[in-house]
Amino acid sequence: MKRIGTFLLAAALCAGCGKTTKNEHDGHDHHGCSHGNAKPGMCGEHGVPEEQCGICNPEKIARLKPGEGLAVRLPSAESAKIVGVETAQPSVGTATESIECHAELAFNQNKLAQLVAPVGGIIQNVEADLGAQVKEGQVVARLWSAAIAETVAKAVLSHQTLERERKLRTDGIAPAKDLQEAEAAHRAACQQARTYGFSEAAIDVMGSRDDEPVYLEIRALFDGEIIERNAVRGAQVEAGKALFTQVDRSTMWAMLNIPEAQLSRVQAGQTVELTVDALPGRSFTGKLTWIAAQVNERTRLALARAELANPDGLLRDKMFARARILTRQASQAMLLPPDALQKLGGNPLVFVKLADDLFEARAVRLGARHNGSLEVLDGLKPEEVVVVARSFALKSQLLMSRLGAGCADD
Repeated sequence: MKRIGTFLLAAALCAGCGKTTKNEHDGHDHHGCSHGNAKPGMCGEHGVPEEQCGICNPEKIARLKPGEGLAVRLPSAESAKIVGVETAQPSVGTATESIECHAELAFNQNKLAQLVAPVGGIIQNVEADLGAQVKEGQVVARLWSAAIAETVAKAVLSHQTLERERKLRTDGIAPAKDLQEAEAAHRAACQQARTYGFSEAAIDVMGSRDDEPVYLEIRALFDGEIIERNAVRGAQVEAGKALFTQVDRSTMWAMLNIPEAQLSRVQAGQTVELTVDALPGRSFTGKLTWIAAQVNERTRLALARAELANPDGLLRDKMFARARILTRQASQAMLLPPDALQKLGGNPLVFVKLADDLFEARAVRLGARHNGSLEVLDGLKPEEVVVVARSFALKSQLLMSRLGAGCADD
């Protein structure tokens, strides 16, 4: 039994064999059927081995593995040009696979500090205001306290006693035991004073200035910015009260919310790209430094942290952002435009040019989508020429037999 049909671009039937021709039959073979003289194992209508003819065997499309293909013969060498088919070799470039998620910016907690009053007292003056840029060791406030004055006085007295005992011991007047006791008392007094930030040299200077009040200087712990101020001149504060908060914003943290289903692709050290709605046209790059050991039972999201450089100070605490975690990068990837890909039977296919009127529907394995291009991981060679535009015309020709056309052989 014969299956009679028409080519997608055909116009008439061959009177000699009943197969489709490009024009009305004029004694010439327009479709390769050879009027019954086809070689065994060959598709007489399409001029390719029967097992490889995609038009006659559309059921094989779904079984193709990457690198395998089926032939697609066009009605003529001009058919591809008529429908506007364009071909080219795959381009080579960088392709990345990524995970996108939401993020919220936060201060780098390793660069954040509170400057507190180590002892209760009265603030005598304030040297730094909100937004001030401070250097490590810079005085930001001075505090007076009776406890501080007493501690410093004891340290000064112990130092004076120690010097006297050393002199007496040198002169052979005082026993060694008295010198040892004086040394121990001085060490204890200095240790207490050091907890308030006074060095032994500073204590010696204060000993020569008995008439001057003793102030505790609150100093910046590192180079940074004052982002919170609770210190007011003349205010009485309790021990442990935070007077200032300072931060170094040269780096920031981005707290990411990663879907549970994507966690297997994520690991510390991966590159993270960040964009912020408040800063259009800008992107920031950092590294993933931590991934939470648990998933939120309600949202099914896992928290993760990325650290990013912020040299211009544009990133601020609590900003919302969109993060892109780069899970894989390939620098020499084969790339094709989306128009080059067609899907049939669940398989992504490309059409490889073999001749002006002959193409191969080739199954491929895809990778990342990057900047509008698709990465081809398997099934194609860089030097092969593929259809990059109007590939749907080849798809239509391949599916022609499903519309009732196909090979007219028995």
